[in-house]
Amino acid sequence: MFEFAWWWMLCLFPLPWIIRLLSRRTQSVEVALRVPTLLNNLPDTQSSKSSTLGLHLLATVIWLCLVIAAARPQWLGEPVSIPSEGREMMLAVDLSGSMKIEDMLVNGRQVNRLTMIKSVLHDFIQRRVGDRLGLILFADTAYLQAPLTYDRETVATLLDEAVIGLVGEQTAIGDAIGLGVKRFELKTDSNRVLILLTDGQNTAGNISPEQAKELAVDAGVTVYTIGVGADVMTVNSFFGSRQVNPSQELDETMLTDIAKATGGQYFRARDAAELEQIYAMLDQLQPIAGDERKMRPLTALYYYPLALALLLSILPVVGLLLSQLWRRIFAMRVSAE
Repeated sequence: MFEFAWWWMLCLFPLPWIIRLLSRRTQSVEVALRVPTLLNNLPDTQSSKSSTLGLHLLATVIWLCLVIAAARPQWLGEPVSIPSEGREMMLAVDLSGSMKIEDMLVNGRQVNRLTMIKSVLHDFIQRRVGDRLGLILFADTAYLQAPLTYDRETVATLLDEAVIGLVGEQTAIGDAIGLGVKRFELKTDSNRVLILLTDGQNTAGNISPEQAKELAVDAGVTVYTIGVGADVMTVNSFFGSRQVNPSQELDETMLTDIAKATGGQYFRARDAAELEQIYAMLDQLQPIAGDERKMRPLTALYYYPLALALLLSILPVVGLLLSQLWRRIFAMRVSAE
């Protein structure tokens, strides 16, 4: 169905004629300053009645297009039902400096931990049809990037745009859990699930992991913790290659304690395959029943009349320039003869 969101803007269409009518009453006032305009440079043929009428008609069409664009024309599609059952999940992703360690493989390519999380988490987000997702990014502190929403594409885009060091170099796990708990405070019919992905231990923030755990338990938020990082990594140095444990800073005891206390589970993701298996298990979380909702797809159409107005406004200038160019070429040919 076609409609104007701001239909009252159409009342502006007669505005130029009203202004012109009012200006005629002040024509007796002597003009002290005359400003040259583009129309003064038009050829003599453009001053004819037909040309003047054409310019007025063109100006009318341009103004009509601008008014229509300002009225925000849009097309409303047929109502689409949203699944009445779904889950509500907050995703908390670590952006600390240690996420730069390249100990992960994605499609046979060595990548850092954040890149691996993005690649796997992207598919997990796309499978969340009917679920509401939110996104928290944390390092020195925690920030809410996306509140709980059905817009999975926006959540995926915000995750893709996240970069390591965006919010610092340390790891505020307690702040991330506390912020996730806060987002569920006003939710009554919700399974209140927080999925925390990190590769280290709590080294920053205003809330300790113990305090955050108590907040989650009191609020009934289930926390699933995921420890990211390989167990073995080959490092090349001046003395040759050697194997190290890049995840030695990972506090698995703390993450396990938080998960068990809140009724969740701790997972270990040493590679992309293990992380995919974890997400497959999280897919089995019991959805909650909700009221059936319907939405109508909306397509904005204002840019069509706006583009037409811009194109039509350029035509007189282009015509004038071409006319002057042709006159110069003609004059050069006559002088050459």
